Amino acid sequence: MSMDPSQGSAQQNQGLDLSAVRGKNLPHEQTGQAGHAPAGAGAPGGAAGGQDPNAVAVPSLIFDVDEASFNGVVAISDRVPVVIDLWAEWCEPCKQLSPILERVIASYGGRLVLAKVDVDANPRLQQAFGVQSIPSVVALVKGQPVPLFQSALPEPQVTAYFDELLKLAGENGVTGHAVADGAEPEPAGPAHPEAEEALAKGDFDTAENLFKAALASSPADEEAKFGLARASLGRRLIDKEPAELIAAADANPTDVEAAKAAADAEVVSGNAAGAFTRLIGLIRTTAGDEKESLRLRVLELFEVLGADDPAVTKARTALMRALF
Repeated sequence: MSMDPSQGSAQQNQGLDLSAVRGKNLPHEQTGQAGHAPAGAGAPGGAAGGQDPNAVAVPSLIFDVDEASFNGVVAISDRVPVVIDLWAEWCEPCKQLSPILERVIASYGGRLVLAKVDVDANPRLQQAFGVQSIPSVVALVKGQPVPLFQSALPEPQVTAYFDELLKLAGENGVTGHAVADGAEPEPAGPAHPEAEEALAKGDFDTAENLFKAALASSPADEEAKFGLARASLGRRLIDKEPAELIAAADANPTDVEAAKAAADAEVVSGNAAGAFTRLIGLIRTTAGDEKESLRLRVLELFEVLGADDPAVTKARTALMRALF
């Protein structure tokens, strides 16, 4: 639904401190709608309970924000990515999307927070974002707007956008987790102890099944994604000799299956950069199902290593260039 961008004037924007989100650039390009400053939610969050330095106290994981509380959200975004839902009461697609956003945000357990902006009540924020239609969803990472999507999307697509947002945030050092005031941080320890125990014993089939079950009930569960990727890798390498797999691929450089097996071996041998170079090099010269299977193996190995691994950061850029 379109909105009139002429609402308000430049003079009306006086008093909104938008400087915190202008002029900053994250080192990874984003695509999507243009966005500027979001609203906030009270005072900046500190370490929850004064214990966990990565825990950020917030009023709630999902909260309404306005012009007066704008600076609070900018501060929170230095430590936890903030998703901004721009909506209005008269907007029917907004009513479809908002419950999906809230459900998905809750599934991340504080790794994201959701700030809801009623654009009718906060026209200056609407103008600051440069929003032309709603629903619109943007994010803040270190005060920098990150365009996400417009219109009501189904839950799996929303989750996919948020997964990519978390990867971007991690690459820029924003790895905190929000804890609502009055709530206790989740206890440390594995999120899926039975699956982790099976993994440690080398029972990769059981571990895979348990992690898949966890993802079926919570598709945004990052620990389950990480565990499933490790279990799958372990199962593929059972009774295999890494050096032999690598030698076989070197002898047949165009063999896609041999390349995937060799890349697995290189990752467990500590040569992740070599694994990605091998797979992405083949992606450039293949097509169809073979190209897609190589792409999926690269993404799976990204999960095994984690977004903070330097080899992943470099390979993510190379993969995009190879695909497009």
